[in-house]
Amino acid sequence: MIVNLDGQFIAPDQATLPLNDGAVLFGDTLFETIKVRHGALLRVDAHLDRLEMSAALLDFPCDRSAIATALQETAKRLPWPVARLRLTLSRGCGTGLQAPPPDKARVMVTANAYHEPDQTEYSKGVRCVFAPNKRVNPLSHLPQMKRGNYADCLYAARFAQAKAAREALFRSDDGSVLEGATSNLFMLKGNTLTTPVAGELVLAGVMRRQVMDTAPELGLTVQEGPISMQALLQADEAFLTNALIEVLPIGHIEATPVKTGVISTALLQAVRDCGAGK
Repeated sequence: MIVNLDGQFIAPDQATLPLNDGAVLFGDTLFETIKVRHGALLRVDAHLDRLEMSAALLDFPCDRSAIATALQETAKRLPWPVARLRLTLSRGCGTGLQAPPPDKARVMVTANAYHEPDQTEYSKGVRCVFAPNKRVNPLSHLPQMKRGNYADCLYAARFAQAKAAREALFRSDDGSVLEGATSNLFMLKGNTLTTPVAGELVLAGVMRRQVMDTAPELGLTVQEGPISMQALLQADEAFLTNALIEVLPIGHIEATPVKTGVISTALLQAVRDCGAGK
């Protein structure tokens, strides 16, 4: 692991936060997960745009220039061909429930090697299960954001791991399928690609946007709308997206097979072409 804490590279076992930091006490953080391939930060502008939007909504200190520098300096040190960078912002140390002054804010970047899904997963698809818990947004008047209060997604992701599945899918009260614990969801029927509407419960993923922008170039119509369980199981193709896996087909949901095809493969190549060097 490589650690960059407030612009300084330090040994992982020396990286610490005070016990009164809001990240420790309340999970009061914002974060982004960024893929790096051969030293290039992929889609970094889109990640920082989303981070800035979230910071503005929450009155969270966010020095984009300093953050970009920390990411670039970290990327230069990576010894791996593909890596996962986790960027975390904390407000820093405070007293009680009062927000600390902006100059107490912390910027943390950690980097690890990333092992991409294997060719079998990309060709045959992965297995998903339904999460036993609900997707929640404690700030329900605001759009879903990447915040440190991550208990719902963490629980669902660990549930999937325990079931030997790649991802856990959240469902709404009416039974429609929303997204994965760490991914957005798409389904293809005919020439139409559908993804649930981003907002209170569904995250506006960076790769989700990339796929929506790229799909028309492949002759697809893109729409945002509900996905029922029945529609998902009868789809011509279904796939997950996030910044790391990019476009990953679904081959099974629970024990039910889901069709796979060529569109997810074409989209994967297209978004990789768009993201190269960006």
